Order: sequence, then C-alpha cells, then structure tokens
Amino acid sequence: MSTVILRHAPQAFPNLAVTPLNPTFAALIENIDLAREQSEHTIAMIRAALVEHKLLVFRGQRISPQQQRDFAARFGALHVHPLLNHDADLKEIIVLNYDRSRPPEKDEWHTDVTFIETPPLGSILYGAVIPETGGDTLFADLAAAYAALSEPVRSLLDGLRATHDFRKSFRASTYYGEDNVKWDNARKNNPPVSHPVVRTHPESGIKSLFVNEGFTTAIEGLNADESQTLLDFLIRHQAKPQFVYRHRWQAGDVLFWDNRATQHMVVADYWPQHRRMHRATVLGDRPV
Repeated sequence: MSTVILRHAPQAFPNLAVTPLNPTFAALIENIDLAREQSEHTIAMIRAALVEHKLLVFRGQRISPQQQRDFAARFGALHVHPLLNHDADLKEIIVLNYDRSRPPEKDEWHTDVTFIETPPLGSILYGAVIPETGGDTLFADLAAAYAALSEPVRSLLDGLRATHDFRKSFRASTYYGEDNVKWDNARKNNPPVSHPVVRTHPESGIKSLFVNEGFTTAIEGLNADESQTLLDFLIRHQAKPQFVYRHRWQAGDVLFWDNRATQHMVVADYWPQHRRMHRATVLGDRPV
C-alpha cells in the first residue's frame, strides 16, 4: 500500500506520512510526536485523516496523561466516564489496568459510550503497559458493513431507531463494590437513549451501522422477537472478518479511532500478564 505525505507549514515535524493498513480503513501516521503541541494545521490534517481512514495508528510515542489529555482536547470537549477508573489527577483519562490481581473483563464488541445523547466523536488510547503476548484489539468498519448489505435490507434499516442502555455492559455486581453506590448514581444519570440504527457521518456524509453488542438493547417499533432477530443479524454481520482490522500492540502505540463509524473489541487472552491502557474520549454530536 502506498504512503501519502501530507505537507504543511515548516515546524519540527513538517510532513505527516499516512500509510493505509487495511483495504477499507485504518492507517499508520508517521513523522509526528504527540507529546509536542501541534499546530492548528496539523490537528486539521489529523482530523481529516481520521474521517477518511476511521482508525489512526501512531507508533513510538511517549506521552504523559496530561499530554494525552491536551492532545485529545484539541478535537473537542472530553467525556468523563461515570464508572471506569481514571487517572489520579485527570478525570478525563480512563485507566484500564488489568494484571494477575484483576483479570480482564469478557470480550465484547462495542462502540464507546453510545449510552449518552451525544456519543463520542472518537477515542484516543495509549498503550502504557503492553503484555508480551496477546491483548490485541479488533476494529470493525461499520461503513463498509452497511455498504455490504443488500439494498432491500438497507431500505429496511434506514429510519429505524434503537435503544442504547448503560446497564447492558455495566451491570450491577460486586465487581463495582458491595454497595454499588457509584453504579447506582451512574445508572440514574444515564437513562436509556434512542439512536438511529443507521447514522450519517457528520463530516463525510457516509452512512454506517450504529448498533453494538455492548449497549444496544432493542430496535424500536418491532416486537421482541423481530427486534432480537434483526439485532443479532446486524451484530454478526458487522463483525465479519472482511470488515475487521486486528491491531497487535507495541509499546508506545497510540490509537485514535472514529467512534461514529467503527466498533472494537479487546481480545482478553493475555491474563495473567499486565496490560495498562490510558484512554481519552472526545465527545461528539447527536447521531442522525
């Protein structure tokens, strides 16, 4: 695959090299140090690359939580997760830390935080501690998945809406503490929301499927059997191998994905090795 050089005004890193990693999405971005403050032009080029490729991979980075937060904030307001652990000093940086004392959670395809009215534009994930083996992340191109459906099925889906619920993935259990006060507050502050089954990307205008195993509970207006059958079909369809890129993590990797057109899943096969990731989540707009 060819590499594209994006040129802009002279600075410490004058050219961004963009190399596609997969036939429909995912690209490697080189010649940039994310620990440095980026120019407005560079941020605009990264945003354009994100819209085009949906998943951006930056290798060899060394960034602090504060630098990650500052970089993410250049793309919009940041989400503060109601339940997941965060950095001791920065509530906008989620810390996903699993080791021998805390096994990873189950594998599950999801799109981040679709249980709110304005789901994220994207997420930026830094590999702080990478296990020697395992712990890959799978990403699926939901625009390609939608385009691959037959015209009658696309016509059926256009106009349908689905319910997304915080409680589907974040279930009350002793995992969150004996009294579950934090979970109960998160549930009260995040009631179920409705989103279109097919959303139109606000920047590219391209349509994508917008349901996921993690948070979508039902397709509205259908009876229970119809809803579950259609939802099960869509969840299986969009996880087909032809829509998927598998990222094998290296120390210093930073991934930035477009949450409006992708879903992802961690392969939880690395335990009891240590895996620690830092995530910043950029808020988006209301799906249409």
